[in-house]
Amino acid sequence: MIRAGILALGIAALSTAAFAVEPDEVLSDPVLEDRARAISANVRCVVCQNEPIDSSNAGVARDLRVLIRERLVAGDTDQEIYDFLVLRYGDFVLFKPPFKPSTYALWLSPFAILFIGGVAVAVSLSRRPRKPASKDTHLSAEEETDLAKLMKEDTSL
Repeated sequence: MIRAGILALGIAALSTAAFAVEPDEVLSDPVLEDRARAISANVRCVVCQNEPIDSSNAGVARDLRVLIRERLVAGDTDQEIYDFLVLRYGDFVLFKPPFKPSTYALWLSPFAILFIGGVAVAVSLSRRPRKPASKDTHLSAEEETDLAKLMKEDTSL
């Protein structure tokens, strides 16, 4: 039962990309089709946002896949296609946007968050009370007597 479920889940996961690209979209030239797949794997679906258009079933993703294939057939280079998509949809459409002033926050924010977190941990640790200096751990004679009485009482129960 569990094996069948895992097998079905694995087949579904592996076949999602195959379902997204419709048969009428596939180019007859395998070299151009490979380029189209490579480009569309690096382009974000503007509806799904964290899914490449190559595996998205959204209408906009289909339009973008068709557009990429049309531009490849027209003779555009990969970079020209990326530039066209960025011009039309902005840097957001790329999974790896370029490092430029308008994307500095996007690229540098993880490092800033990590730095701020490190500073917060350091400040938190520095404000913790220090472990008191080691005191003399020997008992006084009076404490030893009291302890012996308590232990004697405890064993008599």
